[in-house]
Amino acid sequence: MQLPCCVRRAAQAKSQRHPCNSMKEQIMNKFSYDHRNPRIAAPARLERIRRLNDALRTQHRGGSVVVTDGVAALGFEAVQAISTAIAGFDAFDTGNDPYGERDFGSIEFEGKKVFFKIDYYDRSLRLHSPDPADPKVTARVMTVMLANEY
Repeated sequence: MQLPCCVRRAAQAKSQRHPCNSMKEQIMNKFSYDHRNPRIAAPARLERIRRLNDALRTQHRGGSVVVTDGVAALGFEAVQAISTAIAGFDAFDTGNDPYGERDFGSIEFEGKKVFFKIDYYDRSLRLHSPDPADPKVTARVMTVMLANEY
């Protein structure tokens, strides 16, 4: 009986790297990103995600902005005021931004709590983005909603 490749290689010297592991590491380093574990995102990558999210939040560049029916019902002037307040929002902390991406926030508008959330989709808007740091493969969508619509 012949042992699988990985078992045979495990018996070899520890200093020798297994080619399967090397390939797996290369793939994971190039393509993986886990939103639940921000430590996977390198500082430069995380900073790029932040910049892209900030551009959408502050200038409505690099994605789409959607308002819910509840926000739209407040009227045009209210939507503009909410948009201005969201653009000026900078109170990101571990409570509202645990992954450091600046993709969620909450503001008060005329006694109502308003949330904004930025999501990352693939360009077809059907699946999650394979790489939120790459605008060529990511469609950003910022949703603005009343807290009671969440």
